[in-house]
Amino acid sequence: MENEKEGFPITALREIKILQLLKHENVVNLIEICRTKATQFNRYKGSIYLVFDFCEHDLAGLLSNANVKFTLAEIKKVMQMLLNGLYYIHRNKILHRDMKAANVLITRDGVLKLADFGLARAFSLAKNSQGNRYTNRVVTLWYRPPELLLGERDYGPPIDLWGAGCIMAEMWTRSPIMQGNTEQHQLTLISQLCGSITAEVWPGVDKKYELYQKMELPKGQKRKVKDRLKAYVKDPYALDLIDKLLVLDPAQRTDSDDALNHDFFWSDPMPSDLKNMLSTHNTSMFEYLAPPRRRGHMPQQPANQNRNPATTSQTEFDRVF
Repeated sequence: MENEKEGFPITALREIKILQLLKHENVVNLIEICRTKATQFNRYKGSIYLVFDFCEHDLAGLLSNANVKFTLAEIKKVMQMLLNGLYYIHRNKILHRDMKAANVLITRDGVLKLADFGLARAFSLAKNSQGNRYTNRVVTLWYRPPELLLGERDYGPPIDLWGAGCIMAEMWTRSPIMQGNTEQHQLTLISQLCGSITAEVWPGVDKKYELYQKMELPKGQKRKVKDRLKAYVKDPYALDLIDKLLVLDPAQRTDSDDALNHDFFWSDPMPSDLKNMLSTHNTSMFEYLAPPRRRGHMPQQPANQNRNPATTSQTEFDRVF
């Protein structure tokens, strides 16, 4: 079964099983599974198709379009739905393992759906001292948390929350905030933004990971999450939540439940429906239809936008990369 030439791929079976289990407004809905007959015209190899509810956009496509402008209230709604979806799947012992803007779908009615569960898997607490042995070759590099980059194989929901933090920052920067070329480079960018990876901020990291001693990690870096992002993110509560999501030590990283209770979601302006904003755009927006999203590294200051100041509740955030 593990050889796709000899049967149905085990990865697809796992995805189908997970999708059949998960039923939530903020998780993509598997309607049915269809197949084509095996005939001489397809060399007697039928195809399997998964049928989902149609979603008009993905978040990466929306952020790539300079004409799409999110207000602070709309950003709150996006993040609230995203974290609601994560809370649900984690309560059901499922890890997404590929959190990124392209895997966040949004319907024309403004409902967010977590999608692409091809790398997802069930998780459990380790039953012995050896711990779990999951693969660490998951999560798109730019959204991959430091514990996976250092070789962690006994992990849990915090890996998805790191991705949520990257996506949240991206709601303002309009491009991924850490665009590494290699795992070493990605760890360097993480260290430059979140501070050096040391035992002081991440107890035991120097002894737990063999790679920690082998890789050349930046030393003496101070944490700059708020300082680097404050040029884009004007709301102090938003900055604080991003800072709590992008914590190096997974044991100290905020979880989806605490994130949903953060003051960011309970201060003015309150989360606002996306339907009206999306109704002004008649075409679907997906990452694969947009230009490449790589824009270089996060600059220290945003581009000059020549805009009049606006009140917090009315502020619209343009593309800055």
